[in-house]
Amino acid sequence: MTTTDLLPRLQAAGLLHGTDIRVTPLTGGVSSDIVLVESSTQRIVVKAALEKLRVKDDWFVDVSRNRVEQSFFEYVSPLMPAAVPRILGGGDGWFAMEYLGDELHNWKSELLAGNIELETAKLAGEILGRLHATSWDDPVARKRFDTLPNFQALRIDPYLLTTAERVPEAAEVLRAEAARLAATKLALVHGDYSPKNLLVGPGRLIVLDAECAWFGDPAFDAAFLLTHLHLKALLNPQAIRLVPTFWSAYSSACGHDLERDTVRLLLCLLLARVHGKSPAEYLSPAQGDIVTRFVLSHLSQPPSLAALTEAWADIT
Repeated sequence: MTTTDLLPRLQAAGLLHGTDIRVTPLTGGVSSDIVLVESSTQRIVVKAALEKLRVKDDWFVDVSRNRVEQSFFEYVSPLMPAAVPRILGGGDGWFAMEYLGDELHNWKSELLAGNIELETAKLAGEILGRLHATSWDDPVARKRFDTLPNFQALRIDPYLLTTAERVPEAAEVLRAEAARLAATKLALVHGDYSPKNLLVGPGRLIVLDAECAWFGDPAFDAAFLLTHLHLKALLNPQAIRLVPTFWSAYSSACGHDLERDTVRLLLCLLLARVHGKSPAEYLSPAQGDIVTRFVLSHLSQPPSLAALTEAWADIT
C-alpha cells in the first residue's frame, strides 16, 4: 500500500487527524510494510501485509493474515492489556495501532548489542505462559484462530518442509514433526514469538507481529523463542543464561508439561534457521555448519532442555 493509498484510507476510517501529515517508513521485517504517521495532533503506526515476502526464495502468502494479527491483539488485550498494542482500526490488508513511544527497545537489538537482561527473559516467559494457559482449550480461540492454512504457509512449509527437502538426513523427522504440528490443537499460538517482535522497557514487555497466530501447538512458540536465544549465544555466550530463566517462567505460567515437544521443535527450528526460507542473517557459513552438525547429532534422540542447552554451551 503506497502513501497515496494510505492517507485516504486513514481519513475514510476516521483515523487521520490534525495537519502537517508526515509518513515515515519503519523497519517491517520481511512480511509487511510498516509506517509511522504523524501530524500536529497524533502519532500512529500503520501495518500492511505484503503478498510476496522479502526473502531470497519465492514466498507468497495471503494478505488476509493481517486480519489474523488484528484479531490476535483484540483477543489478548482484555487478558494482558499492557502486553500488546492497542488497535485503532483497519481495513482490507491493513490496520492502525497506537504508537508505543521511544522509551521501548527492540529485544533483538538489545541482545545483538550484548545486553543480557534476565528480567526480560522472565517477562517473555511469563507473558507467553499466560497466553497459552488462558487460551488452553478455549472454544472461542479455537474457532477464531482456525487458521491452519495461514500457519502452514508461514511456518510449516517454509521452515520444516523446505528444510526437509534441503537436509535429507533430517527429512523423516522434519516431515513427521510438520504432520504432528498440523494435527495439534491445544491453545492460541503467536507463531513468531522472537526477540525481534518483543519491545522491552523497565518492567514491561510488548508483543508485536502476530500474523502467524493459530490455535495449535503452544510448544511451537516456546521452541521458536528458545531457537533465537540459542542462536544469539553463538554471538555472545552469555545469552545462554537466558534459556533457563525463560523456561522456568514459561513453565510455571503455562502449567502444562510441553518440554518433550518443545525440545524436538527447537532442534528442527535451529536447522530451519540455517537451511529454511528464513535463515538467520547474522550467522556465518561456519556457524551454520556448527548448527547443522549439532542438530543432526541430537535429532534422533532429543535430550532434556537442560542437557541440550548445556551441550550447546560447549560449542559457543
